[in-house]
Amino acid sequence: MAITDRDLCREAIRRTLRHRAGDSPDALAIAKATSETWLLMSAQLTPVIGGNGVEAILKRSVHLTSVVFPWMTIPDAQMDIDSLPVRINALLAGREPVAAAQASSSLLITFTELLATLIGNSLTRRLLDPVWITAPDVVEQEKTS
Repeated sequence: MAITDRDLCREAIRRTLRHRAGDSPDALAIAKATSETWLLMSAQLTPVIGGNGVEAILKRSVHLTSVVFPWMTIPDAQMDIDSLPVRINALLAGREPVAAAQASSSLLITFTELLATLIGNSLTRRLLDPVWITAPDVVEQEKTS
């Protein structure tokens, strides 16, 4: 079975979160890694799709993620863009590390895939590739190509 761009993107998100959380991360480290990654994503996207666009996709991503992780449910009244990352951070930090890691990667993957449906895979990659930690193998393959 061939590896798709979607698979590579999902793995890049997971790798980035693992790298930023450090060795043997607890839920707080995972929450911090998620926040750091989110800030970079938001900074890359806001000039292109605007703050309202980023907020809308994040809200939808939280909603979709909460279907699989019900503890990630955030009431609509508490979903303003300024406090939403803080609320997500608190929810992740209060969980077991494995659950926090799964929910974190699910949230960022969902966000990235929703974004790609709106602006296309190519533009999504151009905007978000600088955020992801690249695998040494991938970098070496690109150098030899």
